Amino acid sequence: MTNEASLLDKYASEVFAGVVTPVLDGVEISAAPASDLTKEDALVRMNAELKRALEKPASERHWVMVIDLRKCVGCTACTVACIAENKLPPGVVYRPVTIEEIGTYPNVSMKFLPRPCMQCDEPPCTEVCPVTATYKNEEGIVVIDYDQCIGCRSCISACPYGARTFDFGQTYTQATPDGFDFILGQSNADDYERLANVEYGDNRARVGRNSPVGNARKCHFCLHRIKDGMLPACTSTCIGRATYFGDANDPTSLVAELINKPNAIRLKEELGAKPRVYYIV
Repeated sequence: MTNEASLLDKYASEVFAGVVTPVLDGVEISAAPASDLTKEDALVRMNAELKRALEKPASERHWVMVIDLRKCVGCTACTVACIAENKLPPGVVYRPVTIEEIGTYPNVSMKFLPRPCMQCDEPPCTEVCPVTATYKNEEGIVVIDYDQCIGCRSCISACPYGARTFDFGQTYTQATPDGFDFILGQSNADDYERLANVEYGDNRARVGRNSPVGNARKCHFCLHRIKDGMLPACTSTCIGRATYFGDANDPTSLVAELINKPNAIRLKEELGAKPRVYYIV
């Protein structure tokens, strides 16, 4: 270390001590409890449980998602992660976060509700599809066969949770300038948006009217990630550890513990759709 660097380091240490020491004067500082330091992160636990579940036959798994509304801060990291993971175009959203203002000024607060597809065990959407393009797969996840879908949008109307949207082929860069030397230009800027996504294990580029353009689209719990032993994108990016995912048929799993708590609810249970997404309130 040079003499100048040593001098600066010495002065910085003294300034820091002069600022912090008076503030901490008389404050008792103790180390964090050992239990807090050794506690396993929820993501680590869920990853291990996911790999354990994948060792079972697909029909024996019961994937569920649990969202702790007490921890959700409305950051929409899950929404952004989902858009990036699935390369979603304008108007197509799999994981919106609804925001509600409650209270009366000046005593107001915000309430946040992430809303993925509920992956219902009795899904109304599958019953109305005239070409059976949407159905429950062997793992119980409601999926869409893009090649079979005719874009009638009956399923969108039938979903009581508003969890389906339609791909009209739009891009975020459409109607933007092109052909200028000092900007990238639309023809180059939308290349990313036309890249193939890997939903359902397929590589589908959004070119022309090819699927998934012209199809209904929805959350699928990131099946392409699950089969490779990775948690859904929304789960792994939640900054507050408010989203949990796993196999409810595993009684030792984190999600199995959470869905059996007295404060675990499901939306619109009176409809009898039997959603697989639970909320902790």
